[in-house]
Amino acid sequence: MNPEKIFLCRCEDVTLKQVRDLLDQGYTSPEEIKRILRIGMGPCQGKTCGLLLQQEIARYLKKRPEEIPLPHARPLVAGVPLEAIAEAADDER
Repeated sequence: MNPEKIFLCRCEDVTLKQVRDLLDQGYTSPEEIKRILRIGMGPCQGKTCGLLLQQEIARYLKKRPEEIPLPHARPLVAGVPLEAIAEAADDER
């Protein structure tokens, strides 16, 4: 299969070739790769691609996937309880 046509991160359109190119350049930290390619920074926050990135780095370094840390997920938004919204609406009246 052509690595240029294999998407590891569908949210950010990151291909296997892009990841492998960075690995060849010496970037082996999931956090470094995440910051350069934005892999895992889309709406799913790495739920789909995080393990794929971990496995690809492990394969490259000839280590077990468990030895490679997963990238940190930083959610884009935080939930707000409906009660807080209702209270804020009451305060504005």
